[in-house]
Amino acid sequence: MANTYTQLYIHCVFAVKYRAAMLNNAWDERLRFYISAIVQNNGHKMIAINNMPDHLHCFIGLNPNQSISDILRLIKSDSSEWINNERLTNHKFHWQKGYGAFSHSRSQINQVVQYIHNQQEHHSKISFLEEYKKMLNDFGIEYDERYIFSLPAE
Repeated sequence: MANTYTQLYIHCVFAVKYRAAMLNNAWDERLRFYISAIVQNNGHKMIAINNMPDHLHCFIGLNPNQSISDILRLIKSDSSEWINNERLTNHKFHWQKGYGAFSHSRSQINQVVQYIHNQQEHHSKISFLEEYKKMLNDFGIEYDERYIFSLPAE
């Protein structure tokens, strides 16, 4: 739309179902390329992406023509289908329901990119669940413990 200008930076975080460590070093770079293509093919800009075996972070320059929930639904559904079609895991792959999406200002871009690129080092000191709760708390987001990335039924 003419005369519409935006600057929207969104840090997204989502986990493998039950926080299972299913993202493998042998193919996770291909997964990051695949997800980056989904983002770019939908008119957004992938600024940074990285993953651990049980979760993924991406930092997107969001095009306001598509909602955050719509692009994340596409990322998660299309990448799950790709992982399963390529038979990259021994069991059917699913992402966990839900996600975290956090907005940042232009002045924070380098800090967020550095944070995402340093996930392996970061997680040598803190678990994903601790990291996620800290992010929610830092952003002042109220949450219910029962809905923070469910575990398998016992």
